[in-house]
Amino acid sequence: MSILIAVGVVLVFVIAGVRILPEYERGVIFRVGRFAGVRSAGLKWIIPGVDRMVRVGLREIVMDVPSQEVITRDNVSVKVNAVLYFRVLHPEKAVIQVENYLYGTSQLSQTTLRSVCGQAELDQLLADRERINQKLQEIIDQQTEPWGVKVRAVELKQIDLPQEMQRVMAKQAEAEREKRAKVTLAEGELLAAQRLADAARTLSSESAGLQLRYLQTLGEIAGTNSSTTIFPFPIDLLRPFYEANEAAVQVSASDAVPGGAGGTEEG
Repeated sequence: MSILIAVGVVLVFVIAGVRILPEYERGVIFRVGRFAGVRSAGLKWIIPGVDRMVRVGLREIVMDVPSQEVITRDNVSVKVNAVLYFRVLHPEKAVIQVENYLYGTSQLSQTTLRSVCGQAELDQLLADRERINQKLQEIIDQQTEPWGVKVRAVELKQIDLPQEMQRVMAKQAEAEREKRAKVTLAEGELLAAQRLADAARTLSSESAGLQLRYLQTLGEIAGTNSSTTIFPFPIDLLRPFYEANEAAVQVSASDAVPGGAGGTEEG
């Protein structure tokens, strides 16, 4: 009977010390309070009452950094939140060096997010996210390295702007588009003026060019459904009258001068 009791006690003792670790976990062993090694995945046995095992996961952890109130370098108040990707590389450090590595990493990421975003201007925060993400990753990874934690990436998730700032930025974007539209319109006017000047020089090089253009315009007007027909009057028909009128004006002007042209030659 005593043998059965002894066997039962030994069996219970052995079963009490059996531990099964999955592939994504490691067991940190403490023997009488002192670090005694790290157990890998599989079926493991510890001394009951003497050894204590702390399980540490090795899978990558995705942590949401809560939204933080940040005042940027150009004194704009925004709310910024981010996502943190990290994993444990050294389980013994994650257990020994810090009380709770998850809580410590979360608090460290929040303070670092406020500090880095507060050193940047609003335009940099909106346009240069890659550089800010890299800077956040480097700072947090450097400070969590003694804990055995490796930070793979930090990504800014969302930036909430005040309503007043959103309206100001919308007006700025609208003004910028209006400026580009006016510049484009002015360039079009300049190009059209240059083309008209080129066409005028080409038409003026030939005496019949202007008349041919008149006739072409007349044909275009007549081809439409308009009931009105405009016939251009040839300007050359009026040229002799202009020349005669100019000659008469010159004669009148010479008669009005005292002494006339002959008196000047005689003097």
